[in-house]
Amino acid sequence: MSNILPVAFDGIAYGSWLFLMSAGLTLIYGVMRILNVAHGSLYALGAYAACSFASAWLNGGLPAAGSFGMLLLAAIVVGGLVGPLLERGLLQWMYGKDEVVLVLITYAVFLIMEDVIKLVWGVDSLLLPEPYALPGNFSLGGLAYPAYNLLLIGMALVTGLALVWALYRTRQGKLLLAVIHDREMSMAMGINVSRFYLATFTVGATLAALGGALTAPTVAVTPGIGVEVIVLAFAVVVIGGLGSLGGAALGALLVGLVRSATVRYWPEAELFSIYAVMAIVLIARPKGLFAAQEARKI
Repeated sequence: MSNILPVAFDGIAYGSWLFLMSAGLTLIYGVMRILNVAHGSLYALGAYAACSFASAWLNGGLPAAGSFGMLLLAAIVVGGLVGPLLERGLLQWMYGKDEVVLVLITYAVFLIMEDVIKLVWGVDSLLLPEPYALPGNFSLGGLAYPAYNLLLIGMALVTGLALVWALYRTRQGKLLLAVIHDREMSMAMGINVSRFYLATFTVGATLAALGGALTAPTVAVTPGIGVEVIVLAFAVVVIGGLGSLGGAALGALLVGLVRSATVRYWPEAELFSIYAVMAIVLIARPKGLFAAQEARKI
């Protein structure tokens, strides 16, 4: 039991982080059918903005607890500004094109944004230790863990529940489900599909930035930080099924637990274990665990 508890907690914490990374990606694909490679740059922008906002707050001699609010504010600012700018300025002119073309377009955006980040923040690493150390540590199975991990788990739960509630318990969410099921019929019924696309991309961008903002206190924020993240997020959404929020949650938890067990008992195979899970799932279910059903066209 003393070994199982740390493995389980590490897996849940890592899975929660992965879900925060992949929720926006799978939401955008489910609604807009865009595999957004620029998701990694939005994550990186959230991390850099969080460092800037929280550092300015702390350097001003303000209460350290307020730095947590700065992380959330950074995510909202990045998602609220960059998301609509990309969707209205570029992507809205590309709807209806082949999905491969959209992948190439978002990859080009990813490369541009990576250079913009270097121009604005430079190439030196940024550190933001205060929010991470502030909550202290707790003991589990004889090991000390940062309490900040509990915040990540809590944010993942809140994010998932909020998305489910918004989709299935609100009028706008039900209209969005209609858009997901059949875009053309939704337009014929008078639904403003363009507005829903804008809202969806903005929410997805904000979720990507939120993941980066919450990660910033735990790592050194460096150029290229979004590259590894987008690969992991793709693996999670492919395992769960493209466009499925429930699949992204299960895929993130599955990858987190397998990785945690591998790190503890076979650390040399850490990276291999993630893609081994993806390969096994795709052999059994080529469209993922919970692939969204496509509307039948007559």
